[in-house]
Amino acid sequence: MQPVNRARDIDLVDELRSHPAELPWLEFKQDNIDPDVIGKRCSALANAARVEGQDCGYMLWGIDDATHAVVGTRFQPDGQRVKGQELQLWLANQLQPSIAFTFRVIDHPEGRVVMLEIPAATTAPIAFKNIAYIRVGSTTPKLADYPERYKQLIESLRPYVWEYGVALSYQTGDDVLALIDYAQYFRYTRQPLPDNRAGIFERLSADRLIERDVGERWNITHLGAMLFAVRLEDFEASLSRKAVRLVVYDGHNRAATVTHRLDGKKGYACGFEGLVDYINDVVPHNEHIGRARRESRPLFPELAVRELVANALIHQDMTITGAGPQIEIFRDRMEITNPGRPLIQAERMIDLPPRSRNETLASLMRRMRFCEEQGSGLDKVVAEVELYQLPPPLFREEGDATQVVLYGPRKFADMTPDERVRACYQHAVLKFLSGGERMKNATLCQRFGIDPRNASQASAVIRKTQAAGLIKVADPDHPRAGYVPGWA
Repeated sequence: MQPVNRARDIDLVDELRSHPAELPWLEFKQDNIDPDVIGKRCSALANAARVEGQDCGYMLWGIDDATHAVVGTRFQPDGQRVKGQELQLWLANQLQPSIAFTFRVIDHPEGRVVMLEIPAATTAPIAFKNIAYIRVGSTTPKLADYPERYKQLIESLRPYVWEYGVALSYQTGDDVLALIDYAQYFRYTRQPLPDNRAGIFERLSADRLIERDVGERWNITHLGAMLFAVRLEDFEASLSRKAVRLVVYDGHNRAATVTHRLDGKKGYACGFEGLVDYINDVVPHNEHIGRARRESRPLFPELAVRELVANALIHQDMTITGAGPQIEIFRDRMEITNPGRPLIQAERMIDLPPRSRNETLASLMRRMRFCEEQGSGLDKVVAEVELYQLPPPLFREEGDATQVVLYGPRKFADMTPDERVRACYQHAVLKFLSGGERMKNATLCQRFGIDPRNASQASAVIRKTQAAGLIKVADPDHPRAGYVPGWA
């Protein structure tokens, strides 16, 4: 929850009591503090709020039910006890699934008000003492007695969407324009910058970077802050710690001297181009002899770096606190790590469409062309690696994180047996994704840079990859027809 803001709470009370009547997700009381009544209302308001498309339900004490005037209340939620327990603890134990309701005492200019804010149900109907309730007019019947409303609720239930959570609430228009790099948003989404504030807020709101709060104020969503924050440190620590961290070592392990360190300050979209350029500047370079002159090339293909960094940003588990994407560059490799275990098997990341925990963020990043369209990213990374005849990238699960390792140039003779097998499998996948083509000894020789006169080296790798179950003969009746992935 956001820190209590007195001005916002007063505006919220005034907005709620401006409704001409009580609503399925809104109820007014004066001094009725019966614990069972409150518990049933928590269930009913949470369920009704979801059906009505509201983020929260509200119950207010100190408001006249007929006129909605502030009349004040003596209700003390902190001092109320039920069977020896504090009211809030008792309610929390009676409500299932657990729900993060809050009581707030508001010193309204016209009198003392107590507000109970109940988040809308997400994964299942909220029940009080194992019975779910719903609001019908001014009554609070059992949900089971209204099957059509139960059906509505089940259809409306949705899991918590991190992107739409509130990063900063109750901000003025000036605050929003200072905190969010709106000019970059319009640039990257290729929209003309509106000539008035209303147009700017309309577009930011349409992409759910901001949302209306009460009292002519705005909320900045996690999505808006994470992508377009001018300074992530202006937001809560759980967001600022999601900034990208880059470390460059002058050696092959973390005991080596750190030559460069960069802690991201901007939102992902604002800082993406600068981050990729910085990486390409600080990575080791090799001298490449072209047809006409010598060229200095970065150790890792730029397209591969760009795609892997974007994937780390997009597919991380945002709910893991205290951790963000990390890029570590060594003399011979780059390790890109993001919080959250992979949602698909590591060996199938090349061919299967990615499953993202952050679909809205991923969609907007693709729309802004920071990464490839869904399902065509990592295969292009592997294609770039093959073009440069590098060791195959390694996709793996590291504890509660996903890691991709991109290796610098190494000849076939210097690759490990596991790397050769992995490269063979990835090559077969790429061929299969290219219209069902088949890997052959000759194509694998080309991928490794093996002289065709030494084709037996490629044949040995194929046999080992086949023995591992990663590839198979495409046509058993014609063994020379080539190979396809084992899952094909």
